[in-house]
Amino acid sequence: MKMGGMYQLIVRGLDLEVYQALRIRAAQNGRSAEAEHREILKEVLLGKPKRSLKELLLAMPAAVEDSDFERSPDSGREVEL
Repeated sequence: MKMGGMYQLIVRGLDLEVYQALRIRAAQNGRSAEAEHREILKEVLLGKPKRSLKELLLAMPAAVEDSDFERSPDSGREVEL
């Protein structure tokens, strides 16, 4: 297969629901349906694997210190029973 050129792909037989979802996603991202289709193919076929929520949270920089969440010692109070 020759590399380096632009290639075409025609997709036939799409369900109406899939077609509408593509058009909505394209509009939300400010792209044509064709450009959105190209982006989806790139993400799925060439993109990095999706990370788990745990991996995403662990990758976040610490904005606070653990000491920010420490509680003051409880000195108690008088209660009438």
